[in-house]
Amino acid sequence: MDIRAIAMGLAFAFMWSSAFTSARIIVAEASPLFSLALRFLISGLLGVVIARVLGQSWRLSRSQWYATILFGICQNALYLGLNFIAMQTVEAGLAAIIASSMPLLVALASWLLLGEKLRPLGVLGLAAGFAGVGLIMGTRISDGVDLYGVMLCGIGALALTFATLAVRGATAGGNFMMVVGLQMLVGSAILFVAAPLTETIHVAWSGRLIAAFAYTTLIPGLAATYVWVVLLHRIGATRAATFHFLNPVFGVAIAALLLGERLGPLDLVGVLIVTAGILAVQIARQPVPVKT
Repeated sequence: MDIRAIAMGLAFAFMWSSAFTSARIIVAEASPLFSLALRFLISGLLGVVIARVLGQSWRLSRSQWYATILFGICQNALYLGLNFIAMQTVEAGLAAIIASSMPLLVALASWLLLGEKLRPLGVLGLAAGFAGVGLIMGTRISDGVDLYGVMLCGIGALALTFATLAVRGATAGGNFMMVVGLQMLVGSAILFVAAPLTETIHVAWSGRLIAAFAYTTLIPGLAATYVWVVLLHRIGATRAATFHFLNPVFGVAIAALLLGERLGPLDLVGVLIVTAGILAVQIARQPVPVKT
């Protein structure tokens, strides 16, 4: 892995993790599903325009349409929609930690349900990762965390895990930015229907809201996605996934810095354990070099 790939991986992890803090700001001043639907509409249209400028086509293969629709539903509408609802009462740092368990869930499901081999280091990483999440949850439950919001975050992580497993190999064929843009438009359409049925739409306009919305739309929404796609092409999905181990650290640190969220000693220990667990799992899933 070269220096450029490492820099791209660090940039992706930072941008992805920062989305929870900006989302927390947004849902404090606007209805969650409506604001997310509007974000996806803007991001999706920009993504499609960029894809066309790059010469990409919206004539996708059947497997690409399958991946586009499934990810639009599971990632954009369910995973992010449920997280936006939850972050009305759940702190951004905790939401980031729960979301960061997705690589652990994917590895666990691949091992138990799909028969993927997992080396002892990976099994140890799974145990450590889930133990770390449990430690953090224990401290937050004793502090009176909103369990309904936590449940929504958990369901969202499960939805994203399902989509990740279901679309393995289905995105081959190029047109990646077009696929990303169309995924966002699928999520936007679903959320624009769900928003008036499930919430009272309101927006309290402020400079803080506009800045957070613009940042969420352009940086985690488009820039992080573009960097991720390029990174996948450069080093492959398995190696790129290694950078997920930074998400708990970045997510908690950004929320503490910008939102003033409290971090207790057990929270810090739990974050470090989760981080080490994710890293161990991703290392264990790396292909073993063939000796010649």
